Amino acid sequence: MEDAVRKRSVTIAGHRTSFSLEDAFWEELVGIAQRRAMTLAELVVEIDTDREGNLSSALRLFVLRDLQNRLAGGADEVEPSDPESLCDQN
Repeated sequence: MEDAVRKRSVTIAGHRTSFSLEDAFWEELVGIAQRRAMTLAELVVEIDTDREGNLSSALRLFVLRDLQNRLAGGADEVEPSDPESLCDQN
């Protein structure tokens, strides 16, 4: 997988909008949309509605949070909202 940043486009509220994402983030975004049984455009609209800052950053942060939540689901002892609990594990 390449780390190249590519320009992508989707239609939001009838307007074409572009953002730049690395392939890895793009592939994760596509996977999230598939798991949620929605189109990529619908997912981007959802993220765009709640975002602060630019769209590219919001998409990356959304993917990061999704991955963190999925990883935390497999770790019964770690509470994702409690960073201090991570320091106690050795």
